[in-house]
Amino acid sequence: MNLFGRAIRSCFRKPVKSLLLLLAVCMISLLFLSGMASRSANIAVKDSTRQAIGAGFLLEYNPANRSRRVDEACQKISELYPDGQGSYDGVHLEKMTVMGSESWMVTTDNSFESLKSDDIEKIAAVEGIADYNITTVPTAVKQANFQRIEDADADQTNDFQGVALIGNRDMSMDANVLSGNVAILEGRMTTKDDTNVCVISEELAEKNQLKVGGYLQFHSVKAEEPVREAAIVGIYQVKERMEPYMSGDTYRSENVIFTDLHFPEKVEQDDPLYEKAYFKAANVDDYDAVKEAIKKTDIHWQWYDLIDNNGNLDTMASNFNDLEKISNTLLLAVAGAGFIILFLIFVFWIKNRTNEIGILLSIGIAKGKILLQILTEALLIGVLALALSFLIAPAVSGAAADYLAGQQAEQAELQDDMDAGKAATDYQAPELTVTDVKTEITSYMLLVDSLSLGVLIVLSACAASVLIFRKNPKDILSEMS
Repeated sequence: MNLFGRAIRSCFRKPVKSLLLLLAVCMISLLFLSGMASRSANIAVKDSTRQAIGAGFLLEYNPANRSRRVDEACQKISELYPDGQGSYDGVHLEKMTVMGSESWMVTTDNSFESLKSDDIEKIAAVEGIADYNITTVPTAVKQANFQRIEDADADQTNDFQGVALIGNRDMSMDANVLSGNVAILEGRMTTKDDTNVCVISEELAEKNQLKVGGYLQFHSVKAEEPVREAAIVGIYQVKERMEPYMSGDTYRSENVIFTDLHFPEKVEQDDPLYEKAYFKAANVDDYDAVKEAIKKTDIHWQWYDLIDNNGNLDTMASNFNDLEKISNTLLLAVAGAGFIILFLIFVFWIKNRTNEIGILLSIGIAKGKILLQILTEALLIGVLALALSFLIAPAVSGAAADYLAGQQAEQAELQDDMDAGKAATDYQAPELTVTDVKTEITSYMLLVDSLSLGVLIVLSACAASVLIFRKNPKDILSEMS
């Protein structure tokens, strides 16, 4: 009987050892495929998530430079006016007498405090910017035809007894919306094409029996006329109360009303007061290149801070990169454990075949041919085990990838909780929730898996065979008795 025939016969003659090896190889193959599928699934999830969330840049005034601008304006006023009192570039300097003592009072108006529209437009025109938003400072106004939410225990000493308007060019890019804290309950958000519209809190709507399609009326805190009217286009709810801009009920979360960009200035009867501008990158992969292009824009950069809004993307990428590291570690661990398991199986296998090996040696078959037969048997069983693992690998690898991705998402949430209270930009990415992880077993994975298992089988079988084949034939034959 030739070598191949002896190998097949041996596999069927000792079903227990064959089944043990088959299960071991099948399990190792499944773990290999799961690791590779998890790694590839991680890349796909990371890329799609980054594109969905997006990234952008936040433009704000630099506080230190603001102080310097005020000082320079005051110096200019002292040069222009003999008595040192006057106005320049939105800064007003006035001498006051308080209790017989003279002092100087410096005030600024909206034209000084507001981001410059021209500068915003220049950045928005940069190639790679998909869209942008402008957000106003929360503006205190008086309500005319509805009641605000009030807390009897709140300190109202310096309160305006009104509500707060926040204007947005596009409400979907407001900080509170991007953070996931504000979501629409009914209706819609304000858009760049809207005029005289608003979105109110569900608490304010409930208190005043307001619905989408109704109207709210406001007037300035300085004068009761004129009264401005805004149509209600949406009702929002919050996960956590928004931090008030100032003390008192005017700025409390329930009294915050989102409007189109220009409505607050209409009610206040003053120049617009833009607090921040957000620019969304068209492609997150071009983020760095777009940033460099923005920095080349001809604006008063000494006035501004350009804040990156890709920190969450980086955190997320690092979390999923951790998943990739875990997948790679899993593959190495499987390779090491697989070798040890197969080695022990082959030690057990060969120990129980001492008589058979002794007989083969006694009839003149060389050790090399005997080893070749053992390898042939192992590889035959390995091929069957691989075929079985290929059939069930898609389900197992999908479950493994889901589990690992879920663990990384939990880790990301835990990290967010630990980072609570630390410095961060206003614009945060939405919460990451892994609902589905798609895996794919490719032909490349099957090839790598097959070659890896083949190498492990050969190495472990050869290593186990050394324990007996290093003995001379006489010693092997003596162990048969």
